[in-house]
Amino acid sequence: MLALTKKTGYGLIAMTHLARLQAGQVASAREVAGRYNIPTSLLMNVLKELAAAGYVESLRGPHGGYRLAVDPGQVTLADLITALEGPIRLAECVAGDQGASDDQPCRLLESCPIAEPVHRVHRRLSDFLRTVTLAEIVAPAEAGTKD
Repeated sequence: MLALTKKTGYGLIAMTHLARLQAGQVASAREVAGRYNIPTSLLMNVLKELAAAGYVESLRGPHGGYRLAVDPGQVTLADLITALEGPIRLAECVAGDQGASDDQPCRLLESCPIAEPVHRVHRRLSDFLRTVTLAEIVAPAEAGTKD
């Protein structure tokens, strides 16, 4: 089954929460963790990684917390997944757009009957993830749509 990791899921929840804040507002990691029942220590680590990648800003002090550092329309699901997990890989033989993992390419690659189709699906999935922005995720669903 293809699924987001908890780390990426928590990162997406945090980014969505921060994107919905009014201008000038910040949210603490504890506040976000409590609101969505996320382990605080794990969320703090995720927010640190997102800050290091330039997607959120950390403000210190008694009224400190986190806020978005980017326009929600300029950050994609692919960006967030890559920041938290590394290159998107549908299968072991696929790493980013290079086609084989950096350290150990699959030993079946040359004779594999599914390598080309898997690479094709990987490219389509990667292309799709680059089209979905945080702004789209934050936007309320339109009545009657079930995407």
